[in-house]
Formats: sequence, C-alpha cells, structure tokens
Amino acid sequence: MSILKNYTVYILQCADDSYYVGMTNDIDRRLAEHQQGLNRGYTNSRRPVKLVFTEHFSDVNHAFEFEKQIKGWRRAKKEALIKGEWDLLPELSKAYKK
Repeated sequence: MSILKNYTVYILQCADDSYYVGMTNDIDRRLAEHQQGLNRGYTNSRRPVKLVFTEHFSDVNHAFEFEKQIKGWRRAKKEALIKGEWDLLPELSKAYKK
C-alpha cells in the first residue's frame, strides 16, 4: 500500500503588497514558517503574509513545473489566477508578448 503525497503550490501576499510563490508538502507548516520568519528568504522582511492561492498536486514534478511557471508571470496574471479568472490567463499572456 502506497501513501499518496500531496504537494501544494501557493501564493502569499506580503505586507508590502508583493507576491511570493512557493511549493510545499505541508501548507500549514510552511505558512507558519513564513509567518514566524523562520526562513531568511524573501518573505522574512515582508511579514505578515497572507495565503491568497493554493493548487494541490499528487505529483511533485507537476507541482514544481506549475510553481516555476507562475514565478515567471507578471503581477496581473498572478492576480487573475488568485481571483480564479482562469479564462483571462491566455489573453494576459498575449498582451505581454505584444
């Protein structure tokens, strides 16, 4: 019997209104780490943070690819994703290429 792992790609809105994209296999633990400043990375000086988006995956490779993809997006596209406006994503990609 194999145990299914669950991976979460998440977006945090930081106190300075910037966004941070990450991936974890324990979203509650990871969010607490960000809030407590346990990591010396991007969010440490931008606390408090607010969880604004999650997407769950059973395959770590799919989660990693999605995280990498979102990290390359402009703010407007991230905000459309956060709002659940998936239909706007292709148009926002086209607008950027012009």
